[in-house]
Amino acid sequence: MKKVVLFFLMFFLSGCSIVRIDTSSIDNILKVILTKDNKLFNQVGEGYKYYLPGGVTYIDSDDLNDILYSNGVYYYLYIDSIDYYYDIDTKYKEDDSLYYSKYISKNDGYKYSGYLQIKKQNNNKYIIEFLYNHAKIEALVDEREINNTILNSSYILSTIKYNHEITKLMLEEDFFTNKTGKYNNYKSKETNEKFVLDKDTSIEEG
Repeated sequence: MKKVVLFFLMFFLSGCSIVRIDTSSIDNILKVILTKDNKLFNQVGEGYKYYLPGGVTYIDSDDLNDILYSNGVYYYLYIDSIDYYYDIDTKYKEDDSLYYSKYISKNDGYKYSGYLQIKKQNNNKYIIEFLYNHAKIEALVDEREINNTILNSSYILSTIKYNHEITKLMLEEDFFTNKTGKYNNYKSKETNEKFVLDKDTSIEEG
């Protein structure tokens, strides 16, 4: 894979600064983006908002699931407001057998706990599963799109801001009734992977 060093602009409400990002390193992407305090947003959902970087397009949403698109890749964003409300820390065991597996720990300077894992499929595609800030993005990509997908996902996940009062109201009104299996703690990993594969296939055929 050709290594390219790109420059990206990150703007803050208090001003702006230029951050140099070596996009050939996934570890570096995570460290640079996830530790920044970017307060911008341009996408609003029910009880949350986040920043959609340039080149990424909003496609559709279903309650707390957003479908995004960039450069041939569909991103499936899951918002876990229950996890957020109860401030649940993510637990994850790294797996050296995967293409990439990393536990994102607050002890390493990150604002939230989470994980990033990339698993190669039999069709030479790669499933990205990226959980951070009480939200998760899944995507099915070719190898050449891995780093760019991680870059975009890092911006999205790190800029999610939750509205505590709206989330509390949603809980009181049983908004999440019958949804906890879908949104809380992302318990069904196999179901989520199948969802990505099925969605990707149906979109390409359509």
